[in-house]
Amino acid sequence: MMLGPPYNHTTKIPATFFLVGIPGLQSSYLWLAISLSTMYTVALLGNTLIMTVICIDASLHEPMYCFLCVLAAVDIVMASSVVPKMVSIFFSGDSSISFNACFTQMYFVHAATAVETGLLLAMAFDRYVAICKPLHYKRILTPKVMLGVNVTIAFRAVLTMTPLSWMLSHLPFCGSKVVLHSYCEHMAVAKLACADPMPSSLYSLICSSIIVGCDVAFIAASYVLILRAVFNLSSENAQQKALSTCSSHMGVMALFYLPGIASIYIAWLGQDKVPLHTQVLLADLYLIIPPTLNPIIYGVRTKQVRETMWRLLTFFFYHSYHGS
Repeated sequence: MMLGPPYNHTTKIPATFFLVGIPGLQSSYLWLAISLSTMYTVALLGNTLIMTVICIDASLHEPMYCFLCVLAAVDIVMASSVVPKMVSIFFSGDSSISFNACFTQMYFVHAATAVETGLLLAMAFDRYVAICKPLHYKRILTPKVMLGVNVTIAFRAVLTMTPLSWMLSHLPFCGSKVVLHSYCEHMAVAKLACADPMPSSLYSLICSSIIVGCDVAFIAASYVLILRAVFNLSSENAQQKALSTCSSHMGVMALFYLPGIASIYIAWLGQDKVPLHTQVLLADLYLIIPPTLNPIIYGVRTKQVRETMWRLLTFFFYHSYHGS
């Protein structure tokens, strides 16, 4: 059987899609809205504070903190791409989203996650160099190298996500406009197409598998080498401190990668076996939890950032109090 052309430029596009939120959990929408609003507020304030502290303190203008500053900016973009609309759905039932807004949201969500995984790899490499090759740290991670790494990460995200958005946005949508998700997730929108969405879906699976697979493999290798170096330290206190830092970093990475990977492969292999609300929650978790926890794990737990943050907050509240 021959299929019609998968990418039809002449097909009338829908003016609006409708997001259902989390199917089956309508009775919990109020609590979900309150939880999401709280986490989003923490993510916005925490990441903005991290960026401000790193920018104003010259002693923090080092590779690790530069990566952390970029990560904070990406976390704000990632959370802001989905949470406001989710809260609107859960609070007021405003589920409509225009065609252009839907694909813009999709692009920013997928591009931000691609950048985030690249930054986590860069930060793992930074820690590897700092712990395993401390004498060569400044020679390896020069400002030029740092700029090149950040540009490469952003370019990789744009290069892989632009074709995906183009392929899906040029499919004809002539049937249902109801997206069984809380945001415009690629697979959920692709199911509404009247033509065969397999090319874009397969492209998404292959790109996600390559990017995440390679990044996770290199991150794991970095931390194996870091842990090996840590166990060779003579000081037990230094060992415990390094292990505490590494374990918290790996915990945040697990919260980002595991729900994301599960979401991708369940959509392909187990969508009939896993309840739809579980699939949606998994896809939501890896976009919301890391932006909320990253400022705490990477920022507050770091002594230099914590001290500068405390000085900044003290200065702000002191002048606010005396100014009034």
